[in-house]
Amino acid sequence: MLLIAGASGGLGKLIAGHLASRDDVVLGTRRPAEGERHVDFDDPASLDFSGIDTLLLISAGEGEDDMVIRRHEAAISAAEKAGVRHIVYTSLSGDGDHLAYALAHRWTECRLRGSSVDWTILRNGLYAEFLAAIAAPGPDLTIAAPLGVGRLAAVARADLAEAAARVSTDPASHVGKVYELVGEVALGGAELAAAVGGLYEPSSLAKAREALAHSVSRSFQVPMLVGTYSAIAGGFLDGASLPRGELRELLGRAPQSAREVYAATVRASA
Repeated sequence: MLLIAGASGGLGKLIAGHLASRDDVVLGTRRPAEGERHVDFDDPASLDFSGIDTLLLISAGEGEDDMVIRRHEAAISAAEKAGVRHIVYTSLSGDGDHLAYALAHRWTECRLRGSSVDWTILRNGLYAEFLAAIAAPGPDLTIAAPLGVGRLAAVARADLAEAAARVSTDPASHVGKVYELVGEVALGGAELAAAVGGLYEPSSLAKAREALAHSVSRSFQVPMLVGTYSAIAGGFLDGASLPRGELRELLGRAPQSAREVYAATVRASA
């Protein structure tokens, strides 16, 4: 039996969609519907993984590091106690170590390596859909974002979901593997502007910080997002330091065009 823990989030819903026809998959959410399990990372008592062979642990990364680590520790400990055989974890790409939110991911990877269960780590690149949020064009189609001349090896969230579904339903083939799942073509401001027929005018981190301070709902998001801009501009997230083709290998096909996904997401939000 496979349990998808964190199935109510965007990535989790897409994974669940790929596995909807299977009767050996159960969804774990905070507000379970009929046939689902109550799984709340902030309530360790709800983490009952009895009867589960494989746990797909979707990162509970929306929070401060100590909160995320506490959630992941509770889930892994509960899996060990219940006799889960394999944990598949959705982590962060290896070139993301400069990001503020990398620490909790790397801690979780270390915890899995020292655990009593088999594991597979899916190091997901940043979503192409996320680019549509942090580099959204204005009404005149001008993209004013502090990306400098850097590029991001963005990846379609749907492709990451399909890869997770494939690995989780055949875990024995992926024991002890770490997959770097990033886009094959990195995108910068100029490419993003061309995708929507606009212009790219690099902005500054100071302006981005000021704008974010008035637009995000949680204070910890400001340094996280500013740090993401900085890492892209610094050339750390273009995927050049990572092995290429691992997402293609898992999917058995070419990944979706991140440029096209970005443009479609921009159009849908207009």
